[in-house]
Amino acid sequence: MADPRAVTGKKTDARQHHDTQVRGFASDNYAGAHPEILAALALANGGHQVAYGEDDYTAHLQRVIRSHFGQSAEAFPVFNGTGANVVALQAVTDRWGAVIAADTAHIHVDECGAPERVGGLKLLTVPTEDGKLTPELIDREAYGWDDEHRAMPQVVSITQSTELGTVYTPDEVRAICEHAHERGMLVHLDGARIANAAASLDVPMRAFTNAVGVDILSYGGTKNGAVFGEAVVVLNPDAVRAMKHLRKLSMQLASKMRFVSVQLEALLARDLWLRNARHANTMAQRLAAGVRQIDGVEILHPVQSNAVFARLPHDVSERLQKRYRFYFWDERAGDVRWMCSFDTTPEDVDGFVEALREEISR
Repeated sequence: MADPRAVTGKKTDARQHHDTQVRGFASDNYAGAHPEILAALALANGGHQVAYGEDDYTAHLQRVIRSHFGQSAEAFPVFNGTGANVVALQAVTDRWGAVIAADTAHIHVDECGAPERVGGLKLLTVPTEDGKLTPELIDREAYGWDDEHRAMPQVVSITQSTELGTVYTPDEVRAICEHAHERGMLVHLDGARIANAAASLDVPMRAFTNAVGVDILSYGGTKNGAVFGEAVVVLNPDAVRAMKHLRKLSMQLASKMRFVSVQLEALLARDLWLRNARHANTMAQRLAAGVRQIDGVEILHPVQSNAVFARLPHDVSERLQKRYRFYFWDERAGDVRWMCSFDTTPEDVDGFVEALREEISR
């Protein structure tokens, strides 16, 4: 009987079902996995490792995480970003607790009510011009702690980089943390694109997280070249309780966790996270520079990460979508979002700009 471990090099019946030449600007989730991530997954395969996070890869990930976020940091790998946010917010709220967030926040707009339905908490949202909260904006909802008729504000959640592609400076995050802590609230950072923010600011991730007072972090790997997998990173251990139980209760405990952990290790142990983010950001700058030269296109927000938001005629967008995938952000206004990823090439960008120029001149 053949040794079941001898699988390297054998053919598979799986077939490629997509055209690898198709490119788009809809989401950085459309990109595949970085080759170094795939190599890491293969490295972690083979043999037996203890399940549910008691494996060698998850243990090593803790050391890597602490090199970025300080010696008190602890990572809890999860399957996806929504899961990371729900687990993190549950960990820092009571049953009667509420979370203050921008009205563009992913937890409010794009998670199908999971923080409320699964996490059992209330979101208190605030309109912003650029996706960024400030102490003054937070105070619009930071009141009524003794009012039993109102959900109690306990957490401020910010996104870095924001859903509008803008980036908080370390000083801005510090001001939010100090303001929240003075009022007895904690601070959560949704870092689905944290690498793009650090690359944009040219600072370590610690500069706008643990160093300025963030209590808990959702660390994003998928949009930065991983196959799947994120992590809840506890920065302030005094602020949370029962993380292991919350992760399991929220259906975010991976049995073969080594395959999540090794991807995050591959990103963070050296500089893959930064290389990928810098490249995506550079492509967004190239895209913005190209479309600014086209009459009839308006860039809506500062291009500070890997997103470009623009306004153009609706019919032009509809024609262009037949050539390249991207999403409307506000279809009534004609606003669109174009995302770049670690594998976006200059040729992709230039081809898209030329296609836009052709469609808008028709």
